[in-house]
Amino acid sequence: MLRAMSAADRIGVTISSLETSNNSLIADVRSSLVTIKMIAEDLERENRSDMVKQLDEAALELIPVSDDIVRLSSALQSIGREYNSSNELEADSPSVPENHLFYKQFKEAVWRVHHADEPMPGEEQEEIIMTSSQCNLVNTTCPLTGKPVTELEDPVRSTECKHIYEKKAVMDHIRVLAKKRGCKCAAAGCPKMLTADKLICDPLLRIEIDELRLRGNRSTQAQIVADCTEIDED
Repeated sequence: MLRAMSAADRIGVTISSLETSNNSLIADVRSSLVTIKMIAEDLERENRSDMVKQLDEAALELIPVSDDIVRLSSALQSIGREYNSSNELEADSPSVPENHLFYKQFKEAVWRVHHADEPMPGEEQEEIIMTSSQCNLVNTTCPLTGKPVTELEDPVRSTECKHIYEKKAVMDHIRVLAKKRGCKCAAAGCPKMLTADKLICDPLLRIEIDELRLRGNRSTQAQIVADCTEIDED
């Protein structure tokens, strides 16, 4: 005879279901932001400033939605860990979309289409966020596993040197080496030290990984078209 579910069990099942749906929504919003950015770059190359402006406005509308969904995810995880009988959640203050790091990257990506070697108006050279509109990541494979960052199950980034790792691999690496002599970053030539508290999945990491994946897919598709064109010409 099946045991009736307790209130705590029912809450746990409900939260798990909500988290699954919310994580899917987060992935969709991340993908939408990346797609908006890449289309804006293409339109800027064609000097379609009117349409770039529309995408600019769309990004500003989508950024607060993205932040709200991420805050909801954090709230669900918090409830899952410990049910709060008062049913009160402290929400972070809403961010200003224009100050969001993704929006700054969006503006710079469009600017660099025609001004690749110039700082954006009103910004000093050292304040530029991106080094390339093609990829914002300092490494594209995990220094420990060798897996492409687009295939990592649980990516984290060092706040010290910005190198990206598979979380389990780097945590195991730190546990083994930290007891002996401290743990240096495993990326070739990087002098920074690794500590567990400075390895995080920051708000932009998964968006940047999604962008790398989409740009790679686009390049592959363009190459296939080029190859087919050459075959037709022959």
